[in-house]
Amino acid sequence: MANERTTPVLRVEDLSVRYEPRLGTAVDAVKHASLTVSEGEFVGLVGESGSGKTTLAQAVLRLLRKPGRVANGRIWWGEDDVTDATENELRPKRWRDVATVFQSSMNSLNPVVRIEKVFTDVITAHSDSDADAAHERACELMDMVRIERSFLRMYPHELSGGMRQRVNLALALALQPKLVLFDEPTTGLDVVVQKQILDEIRRLQAELRFGAILISHDMGTILDFSDRVAIMLDGEIVEDVATDTLLTGGPQHPYSVHLLGSYGELLGEDVEGYDAAGLKAVEEREEQVAQIQEAVEVPTIVEITNLVKRFERRRGFRVEHVDAVTDVSLTLRKGEVTALVGQSGSGKSTIARIITTIESPTSGQVRYHPEGGGEPWDITRLNRKQRRVYGNAVQYVFQDPYAALNPALTVAYQLSRPLQNYRGMTKQQALDAAAELLEQVGLTPAAAYLARLPHELSGGQRQRVVIARALAPDPTLLIADEPIASLDVSIRAEILELLQSLVLRRGVGMLYITHDLLSAQMLADHAIVLQNGQVQEQGPAKEVIENPQAGYTRELLDAIPNPFQDRSVA
Repeated sequence: MANERTTPVLRVEDLSVRYEPRLGTAVDAVKHASLTVSEGEFVGLVGESGSGKTTLAQAVLRLLRKPGRVANGRIWWGEDDVTDATENELRPKRWRDVATVFQSSMNSLNPVVRIEKVFTDVITAHSDSDADAAHERACELMDMVRIERSFLRMYPHELSGGMRQRVNLALALALQPKLVLFDEPTTGLDVVVQKQILDEIRRLQAELRFGAILISHDMGTILDFSDRVAIMLDGEIVEDVATDTLLTGGPQHPYSVHLLGSYGELLGEDVEGYDAAGLKAVEEREEQVAQIQEAVEVPTIVEITNLVKRFERRRGFRVEHVDAVTDVSLTLRKGEVTALVGQSGSGKSTIARIITTIESPTSGQVRYHPEGGGEPWDITRLNRKQRRVYGNAVQYVFQDPYAALNPALTVAYQLSRPLQNYRGMTKQQALDAAAELLEQVGLTPAAAYLARLPHELSGGQRQRVVIARALAPDPTLLIADEPIASLDVSIRAEILELLQSLVLRRGVGMLYITHDLLSAQMLADHAIVLQNGQVQEQGPAKEVIENPQAGYTRELLDAIPNPFQDRSVA
């Protein structure tokens, strides 16, 4: 027994992974990486997009596909060297020795198969259990992850995102594996559900004593939940250290300082060796905005009064009503950022879709104040000319930079089209203006980016292009819908600083939609907290976040990981 306890559940030694496409240059995605995970240990693997996290995970799970291959090193699952094992040799070990919880909860489950059938297939395929025993085990697993057994009869689309991810967790634990790898298991979930899922993972891991690897770009989550942190940069593990040591003794590698400092900046914590220029910029901007507001009355762009949006859904002969937004009022002004904060389903995106005229309000008013004065326009009754003016004035920055850009079109083309369509430029004028826009969003020199396709850009670079495209019509209002949700922590800080500078330099107004109160505090002048379509609290962002009055606001704040505070050891 003693020997079993000392054998790591995973051992990776000097692993290198190379991608060798038929056409193009070979890329070393993982370089001489070594990592061990012991029984009952929770290891966090963190790094920016493109650092090699996912490639390392695929190699560890033996899911690497061509043109990728293991160029060097060995992989052990417990005492078994699986580096060169065949699929037939790996099949009986999967789910028993190693299991995984993937990033997208919906895509991980078959949409046309009931939940119980998914459990039954896994359990009967990888064990000697019959259908009755598999059903009993499925019920036990649903109890374990705290979901009613009745949900076994449902299809994946009938469950919320958080419940689907709990089902994936239960599936991973079906055969009591020794190691579970969690690949961004909470991406796309709001901060409260994210905390619930991670608390559940940590509880079960401590109870069942399986080894765990949590892959994430969220430094706060990694620090809050992991016993040990491995930090990747350009395919290398540049630091592998106990979490408490990282927090108390300070990171040693400059990149570790950068990641830790970026997250500490959002929390208002100082990290030795990190230049918190962004935090200073926030304070300077607050002073400038205060001076402007004292000197002049800030022009209104969009005014919303008593907004209500009700959706109807038919179920057979019955019609159900869902109130997505109830009696919401807010004002968006030039040079100011208003944050809409709340969980998924709180009504944030519905309000944005109404402002952009994608949806129509059930009742209430949304009025646009045109530049140059005059009577406000009711956006539900715009004529053709007004609609074109309004389309120029209000632009959208989408959440997912990977889906927001056409993968087959160059950056130059995607920026030139709105410049030609909205501002009547010639092709050459549009190309020159596109280069200027790239310079404004920090992509310099612009000539190095104009001819690129989206897949040739990092996540942060893509989001900068999305922002540049939104600026092309020279808008007065930007609607930024979770613009940093899918980005790495250090890139999040960069994008927030970029948005701040655009508001300050260009004087645009901004509606910033988020479930993250920390980024709202860093960026916004005003904050409105929504729950189930209703305003729970609103006021100056700093006051709402530092002195919350509503219980729901405190719940959102409590869900934010703060590893710099005293950590409670599970």
